[in-house]
Amino acid sequence: MFQTLKNAFKVKDVRKKILMTLLFVFIYRLGSFVPVPGISASAFQGAVGNSDFLNILSAIGGGALSNGTLFAIGISPYINASIIVQLLTIAIPRLERLSKEGDEGKAKITKITRYGTIILAAVQAVGILLVFNQSNILDTALFGGEWWIPPTWFVFIFVTVIFVAGSALVMWIGERITEHGVSNGMSMLIFVGIIATAGRSLRVSLGAIFEGKIAPSTTWEIVGFLVLAVVLFAFIITVDKAERKIQVQYSKQIKGNKMYGGQSSMIPIRVNGSGVLPLIFAFAITSFPELIMSTFGWTWNFYTTYLGTKSQTGAYPIMLTVWIFIFAFFYQQVQFNPVEVANNIQNNGGFIPGIRPGKPTSDYLTKVVQRITFFGAIFLGIIAFVPTMLFSMVIKTQTGLLGAFSATGMLIVVSVALEFEKSLENQLLMKYYKGFLK
Repeated sequence: MFQTLKNAFKVKDVRKKILMTLLFVFIYRLGSFVPVPGISASAFQGAVGNSDFLNILSAIGGGALSNGTLFAIGISPYINASIIVQLLTIAIPRLERLSKEGDEGKAKITKITRYGTIILAAVQAVGILLVFNQSNILDTALFGGEWWIPPTWFVFIFVTVIFVAGSALVMWIGERITEHGVSNGMSMLIFVGIIATAGRSLRVSLGAIFEGKIAPSTTWEIVGFLVLAVVLFAFIITVDKAERKIQVQYSKQIKGNKMYGGQSSMIPIRVNGSGVLPLIFAFAITSFPELIMSTFGWTWNFYTTYLGTKSQTGAYPIMLTVWIFIFAFFYQQVQFNPVEVANNIQNNGGFIPGIRPGKPTSDYLTKVVQRITFFGAIFLGIIAFVPTMLFSMVIKTQTGLLGAFSATGMLIVVSVALEFEKSLENQLLMKYYKGFLK
């Protein structure tokens, strides 16, 4: 990674893209500290702390949601809109045709995603304000004190508009990073948010050590936590880079006076091909009933006791694991179509050694993908529970470190860092090729 960055700064165009990325990231972090008039930051922070799902969203946004700032809604509406549009592309033939029309079709799908982001941001902003309405988060006195105290409904609408505008600005920043910077802009913003949250927790904990505010035994707990975090990061990197390569042999073809083919290539199938999305979907689905009940003030003691995120029974982990497996297999089918891959191999005169072209090839690919996805889902299930359990065994006192590295956050950080390095390497390779052709 460090050698890649060193080589990247030697190339003017790539260096410019890195600096543009840093500029937009700075703007994003600056917006995470801009307060919104009409919001009581302390009340908002306390209300967010009572919801595990909103805590995850706050960690992804670098704590902007906890403080009720301009970018409180952040990137989550764009992520949800992108996922919905991607799934609808498979279900709706018109969207499927647009996805295959090149740049023009891609531009139309991007436009649909933007509209969907605004709608979801408005829904999410209204939902959060309704959930927290009983926590006195709206402070009408912040608008002007004695000279004008607006009604509560006006403050509600004003804060909703600001939250939606902030989400639209985050979407714009992410798109600019993708267009003028390095790697995917949305992934980069999530990465920065998680790193900021973890860094703040580590700074508070380490500061307490140097100031002598915690016992020596707690210091060793923090050291053990950091060592365990490094080991888990190494485990995630190993599995995230693991892949099964299927060899494809292409037969020789004579066209005119030239001979084509006769080469072999590999089809890489990643063990964790679906990335962190199954985890995010599973957490969202399991937390959604509680969010709805909180919004309308409903109570369902059975669900809260046995299936809620804070339940002490084994039903919640089992339900979460089932959802992880369902979404892992579903998203793998969205990403990899064995029938289409088998047809492309056959049309190009290729075959998998020992497997007949056509349906036997698609059946073989389906079997391989299902096995790999199964182990990938097991990995995601381990990541969902084991880090929290191990960290809880090491950290026995309240230091704030348990929220520094969530399971989802660790996986996102590793995936985005590897994606960033790969993007830099591809751009460097492209520059070298251009120089060679000149």
